[in-house]
Amino acid sequence: MANLRDIRRRIKSVKNTAQITKAMQLVAASKMKKAQDQAMAGRSYADLLNKVLVNLKEHTTQEDHPLLQEHEEGKELVIVVTTDKGLCGALNTNLLRLITEEASPDATYVTIGTKGRQALARMKRELLADFTIADPVEFLESKRISEFAMEKFLSGEFSTVKIAFTNFINTISQEAMVETLLPIRPIDLGRDKDFVGVGRDPGPVDVNPGPEYGGYIFEPSPAGVLDSIVPQYVNYQLYQMILESRASEHSARMVAMKAATDNANEMIKDLTLDYNKQRQAAITAELLEITTAMRALE
Repeated sequence: MANLRDIRRRIKSVKNTAQITKAMQLVAASKMKKAQDQAMAGRSYADLLNKVLVNLKEHTTQEDHPLLQEHEEGKELVIVVTTDKGLCGALNTNLLRLITEEASPDATYVTIGTKGRQALARMKRELLADFTIADPVEFLESKRISEFAMEKFLSGEFSTVKIAFTNFINTISQEAMVETLLPIRPIDLGRDKDFVGVGRDPGPVDVNPGPEYGGYIFEPSPAGVLDSIVPQYVNYQLYQMILESRASEHSARMVAMKAATDNANEMIKDLTLDYNKQRQAAITAELLEITTAMRALE
């Protein structure tokens, strides 16, 4: 059994740990609110853009734009969005587990985040590039990654570009997802929100019917319109997915640090109880010794 000095040392150590986790919880909570607001603000635009592009793809031919084309040959490129730091629960572990289940064995990876790069390197996976994104996320930083992915897709080196990220649902719930970025497919973000299903079912479009493109009228031409909107779609979808990952990261870290702080406080209570019990036992033993000595002198 530990003596009183050891228990005091443990109480002091746990109190120091609790102070650190509490500070990290407050910092994560501050960043979490900003990241959540940023992710939620862009969802409506990202979902509507996905809906429009999916609808356009159904009413145009693959020859209208190279980013719409399905490639029969080529490898799979997976962009993995993880965190740079740990202490965020099972966030990265769940995402990497999903990647191993859904990605092809010969897939090539592009990483955003230190944890993903380190994990894939340990798994002996092929890494093509690694990018660093500051916090808060800037659109221009994510744009260079999406342009890199489009370049690789257009070159024919890769037939599919997927992105693995953590979709933010709420503060205590985040979902690991792997979505196809290229060629364009339906994407769902915030599945339990009001806009659930947006992009899954391209509905009728209230425009003047055209003979060639199923109701869409392109000015000056389909190629001109798609050259503008399709790259913008890819750029923004990747940006939105990084925002989702950042909101998930800060939320998971805040929850994890709160749980760590609560556990530390419970441990302090238990150690303090043990300390008081042993202290009381020591006092009782001393009193018994004094009483015994007094009786021996009588």
